[in-house]
Formats: sequence, structure tokens, C-alpha cells
Amino acid sequence: MLDYKKICLWTTSDVAEWMEQNNFHSYIKLFTVEHGIDGKALMMLTEDDLRNPPLSLRVLGDIKHLMICLKELKSYVNTPPMSCHLNGPAKAVQFRTIHVNSDGFSIQDNPDHHSLTIQSTDEWHYERQTAKYLKPEFHKLLFSYIYLFSICILSAFVVAIVHDRTPDREKYPPLPDLLLDNLPVIPWAFQACEVAAFVLISILGVVVFLHKHKFIILRRIFALMGTVYLLRCVTMLITSLSVPEVHMECEPKTEGNFWSKIHRAQAIWSGFGLSVQGIRTCGDYMFSGHTVIVTLSNFFITEYTPRKIPLLHVISWVMNIFGLFFILASHQHYSIDVFVAFYISSRLFLYYHSLANNRVLRQPDCKRTRIWFPLFSYFESSVNCIVPNEYEWPHSAILRYIQR
Repeated sequence: MLDYKKICLWTTSDVAEWMEQNNFHSYIKLFTVEHGIDGKALMMLTEDDLRNPPLSLRVLGDIKHLMICLKELKSYVNTPPMSCHLNGPAKAVQFRTIHVNSDGFSIQDNPDHHSLTIQSTDEWHYERQTAKYLKPEFHKLLFSYIYLFSICILSAFVVAIVHDRTPDREKYPPLPDLLLDNLPVIPWAFQACEVAAFVLISILGVVVFLHKHKFIILRRIFALMGTVYLLRCVTMLITSLSVPEVHMECEPKTEGNFWSKIHRAQAIWSGFGLSVQGIRTCGDYMFSGHTVIVTLSNFFITEYTPRKIPLLHVISWVMNIFGLFFILASHQHYSIDVFVAFYISSRLFLYYHSLANNRVLRQPDCKRTRIWFPLFSYFESSVNCIVPNEYEWPHSAILRYIQR
């Protein structure tokens, strides 16, 4: 674990780790092995050092990106870098402020402060410059898929269990619900909700298919979806609620045989838990899985499509809202089921992307983040910027990967 408060004490191995984290893989040997650059030397590097012999970097984008990272690194140190005392007393160092804009970045002298500030006036342009360092990392995508796949199987088995635990509707009538008590039942509403979910998933599939960074987006989808459904498994098991509608159609309960539950879980999993596939389970109320699907699909669509096509975002939000309305109008869930599902899905999405976009894993106190969010830390360890919305045909990505 790198200590950003003691950069001057870094060894060449620490410098190599820092360069690895910031995706300067091709320069690690040049810096640390051939020229022995440790923390002290790293803090004194200038742009001329990078351009001229013996380093002689030739890629302008790498030079500029490395300089920004170095200036950001110096902001972690409370004292000027020359206070590392290299063969003599410390000398005064003039700090500067970097202004990043669409034309590049300008440097302004800042003699009254022992710190460094990066002010972004065109965040999209800056992130676009750094996006070329984003790696697909197929092994993480595979792990996220296995994670979601395993939780889907677990969720199907939990639904089979809670279905048999559903309270007898004659003994335990539906609970009072402010919305359901004043909203008439629409028989086809639940099927309409599943149609809305299918449309949102289809749109999201096209967006991911054409996105340049589709592998990062996919693993985020799998990770968030799996985590929300894992939490849903817990909430379903904790408390069994009575059916929200007296005339709700439910499949017969099993006789407590373990293999019959396995068979039902297989049917639920293969049918994706959809009523259009003939799944008629009860008891899986807290919280609504259909709400999770439409909400996360909507948020991923609006996050990874350009702001210049607002019509798509409006359609996505309308489909999300109508999907929630149809769930309530079908009386398949209590109002609290839908509210909690929307809140958990949206908050988890926003928390995840806020942590990722603010590069918390690059901060000095990132240890707490790694402890509390191990899955996030694993998936986002190599993502050093906001994922830009750039698109390409899939074969272009394959060719680019082969040529590396």
C-alpha cells in the first residue's frame, strides 16, 4: 500500500507500483530499472526531463498525462519536494496552479501556497484524453458474470423457499396500503411492466454493444445487479408478507421436499422469474425485483449515452416510471416493495459511480474504501477516470486488442 504522505521515502518498487496504478506500464522499466527513479527523483522530474535524454519520451499524450499525474501527486505532500534534502539543504520551490481546459492546460504561479490545485473547466475533454488508458480486463468481466450468475441461482432458490412460506391469505389478509387501497387492479399491468423492462434492456443492450468501453460497463452492470439481488435474497428471507391482493394467482405449495424446491427454483431461473413465462410465485415481495430491473436499466442508459440526445433519456425515464406504475396497478407488490427497490437500486448506482468517478482508490485514505467496498476496489482498481461515452463497431475493439 503506497503512503502518499511519504512520497520522498518511496523506493523504485513504490514508483513502479504508482506507475502501474496510473497505467504507465510501458515506462516502468525505463524509469525504475534503467534510471533508478525513486520517490525523491520522481518528485523532481520536469517536462524537460521527460522530453530530453536520457528518458526521451516521444509520445506527447504520455508526456502531458504523466506531468498532470506528477503535479497531482505533489499535492499530497504538505512540504515542498525539495525538502527531501537531496545532498544539501532544502530550497524554496514555487508551486503552480494547473488550469485544464479544451485547449490543453495552462500553468499559473502560486507563490503563496504550498499546495497544488487542478481546476477542470472542460471535464469531458480531460477525461477523453485519459480514456485511452482504460483496459478491458476480461478476467474481471468473467468474474462479475460468475458473480451475477451465482446470485441468480441463489435468488431462484430463495424465491422457491419463500413461496412455500407465504401466509395463508384466508388467515392473513392483505396489509393496508395507501396506494393499493385507492388504485384499482389492472389485470394486464404486470405484463405491461415486463414489456417495459424488455424495451429498456434492449436499449441498454444496443448501447453496450456499440460503446467503446463496453467491458467496463458490463462488469458494472453485473456487479450492481448481483449485489442488489443478493440483498433482495436477505430481505425476502427475513420477513414473509401476506399477498397484496386477495385474488392473486399463486402456484401450489410444495410438500416440503427439498428436490421439489430445486425443481421449482430451476423453473424460476429458466423463466427469469417473469409472469409471461408462466412463473406464478408469491412471497417474494420485499423488495420488487422488477423494479430493480427497470430502474438499473434506466440509470445505465442515461449514464452511458450522450447528453445531446435528451429524447432517449426522456423515453428511458418514462419507461421507468410507467414500469413502476404498472407494478402497483397489478397489485403484485406492496407500495413499500416498489419504493424500497427503487431507492436501493438508484442509491447503489449513484454511490458506485460517485466513488469511481472521483477516483477514491487514488486518494491517500483509500485503505478504508478497499476494506468497506472490496468488490468495487477489485473492479475499479485500473479505472483512473470517468468512462467517456465513445462508440465504435465491436470489430474495431477486437482489432485494437489484437494489435496490442
